[in-house]
Amino acid sequence: MNEEIKNGAAPALEDENEIIAVRRRKLAEAQAEGRDPFAVTKYDVTAHAGEIKDNFEQFDQKEVSLAGRLMSRRDMGKANFIDIADVSGRIQAYVRVDDIGEECFNEYRKWDIGDIIGLEGFVFKTRRGEISIHAKKLTLLSKSLLPLPEKYHGLTNTDTRYRQRYVDLIVNPEVKDTFIKRSRIIRAIRKYLDSQGFMEVETPMLVANAGGASARPFETHFNALNEDLRLRISLELYLKRLIVGGLERVYEIGRVFRNEGLDTRHNPEFTLMELYQAYTDYHGMMDLTENLYRFVAQEVLGTTKITYNGVEMDLGKPFERITMIDAVKKYAGVDFTNVHTDEEAYTLAKQHGIEYEPRHKKGDILNLFFEQYAEDKLIQPTFLMDHPVEISPLTKRKPENPDYVERFEFFMNGWEMANAYSELNDPIDQRERFRAQEELLASGDEEANHTDEDFLNALSYGMPPTGGIGFGIDRMVMLLTDSPAIRDVLLFPTMKSLDKKPERSAAPVQDGCACGACPNVDACTLNAPAEAAEEKIDFSKVEIEPLFADYVDFETFSKSDFRAVKVLACEAVPKSKKLLKFTLDDGTGTERTILSGIHAYYEPEELVGKTCIAITNLPPRPMMGIASEGMLISAVHHENGEEKLHLLMVDPHIPAGAKLY
Repeated sequence: MNEEIKNGAAPALEDENEIIAVRRRKLAEAQAEGRDPFAVTKYDVTAHAGEIKDNFEQFDQKEVSLAGRLMSRRDMGKANFIDIADVSGRIQAYVRVDDIGEECFNEYRKWDIGDIIGLEGFVFKTRRGEISIHAKKLTLLSKSLLPLPEKYHGLTNTDTRYRQRYVDLIVNPEVKDTFIKRSRIIRAIRKYLDSQGFMEVETPMLVANAGGASARPFETHFNALNEDLRLRISLELYLKRLIVGGLERVYEIGRVFRNEGLDTRHNPEFTLMELYQAYTDYHGMMDLTENLYRFVAQEVLGTTKITYNGVEMDLGKPFERITMIDAVKKYAGVDFTNVHTDEEAYTLAKQHGIEYEPRHKKGDILNLFFEQYAEDKLIQPTFLMDHPVEISPLTKRKPENPDYVERFEFFMNGWEMANAYSELNDPIDQRERFRAQEELLASGDEEANHTDEDFLNALSYGMPPTGGIGFGIDRMVMLLTDSPAIRDVLLFPTMKSLDKKPERSAAPVQDGCACGACPNVDACTLNAPAEAAEEKIDFSKVEIEPLFADYVDFETFSKSDFRAVKVLACEAVPKSKKLLKFTLDDGTGTERTILSGIHAYYEPEELVGKTCIAITNLPPRPMMGIASEGMLISAVHHENGEEKLHLLMVDPHIPAGAKLY
């Protein structure tokens, strides 16, 4: 029996190092005997595991050649059962010394779980009815030098799963299924749009002007032209240039990049699909969206009813259509048809605890009301229509009410899934919208658009009436695969770099190398020195606030209940640049929610699992429509006029709920 599956406990680090050393020695022995698996250049595969299982009658007693990873072995002396995994799933194989020969059998006994092997044999059913392959020949195709996570616990740490997706795909079949479905979803989208006469195109990722959305771009420099460029934040402006050029139906599925935070629904690079259709409007885009979602669900899942986090959503029913004004009236009890000035909107915002900025106008306040009171209520497929012009710089105004535009956002599960317009095609109006965006940019809004003169030039040649829409592909995949976070549907999500590689303890040294097989001591990862140089911190430029001169009596101070809390989850608050939402274990058995305005200093992923200090007996305070139940403690100082902040994090050995005295 292999060392990885002897017991249900994960191997200690020293045991793991010994396993690695043993595997290296096995490789060295095989190479010395002329059986180097890495010298194999190809292997003819005639069938896959899933194909055989799904079509047993066709394969019964037929010879097949299959390749995959050795996942388990049940040793019964001169006869073994093994499991092999390929891209389509797992299949059992029966390996007997009399069938493959004693020499091959003895060689096979040295192989390890995780090795990649080739198998030739015939298909049959065991007496227990399990579809299997009776092995006639085995070949080692590649050696696994690192042990897989043991089978009882698997790879469960989410951070490790995201960083080592290659291992995650090996040991967690449901993960592989998610990404197979993702591929099928994108294929179904293309199939539907192609059937509707759309043409797929590609537009630049490196652009001089990153417009088409409200987001902060990533900036870079192109040395050859000595020009500053940006990574695109949207596909819009180039695709609309193509509509001007006479390509009446175009779409693109591509990566866009936004220099923003990380949370369960946001990654700095993500997949966006945008399409534009001449001679239609946003109502045409609603019809297309409804039909597209229904088609994709049926094509990939075989049903139009989906379940996300236990909630059923029905794509087969007509999608609800509601204006933003009506949504705010329905869920907040505020009728903006009676609001005529910015001042009236400010008064309403103050009455309802809506936080706004001086630059905000009546339309912005309406949107803030929607975000706080209505957005999370739109669970079933819903088209939110007719947005204020202030938040829609590229959208055609409603002829009957020019304060609003012909725009909708498509919502499911309280999430924005798509954004669509009757596209603005008036170059004069568009210039004025850009001018307003430039003013916002000058006032400090980093997400505002720059004026795109070439786009204005294109519009001046004439763009037909056009409907356009942008779909977030990743969120669509999340819903259709019941995945809790965007990182679960991204093969390689953006992660914070680790400060240093995990250290391995030294295994027994043979011939000058920890693994006993490498001729080069310095090249062996097991001999990597543990460097732990103490960080030198310069406090010479630090400025701190003066200490309070007034005394606080002990009784007053002792009323504040300081507790150790464990961060169970952390995410950015939607529509807020500052706030992080913490889900905390405070030792009571009931999760506690605290919001903290520290997003400028930390990304959510950095804080999960940390032990912090909170004041837990403050009254709940509504922030962005969320009740914050306390305050996390941070240390603040200034350096060279710039504020610095460090969240107070303590020894993880301190249990949740421990009281500070």
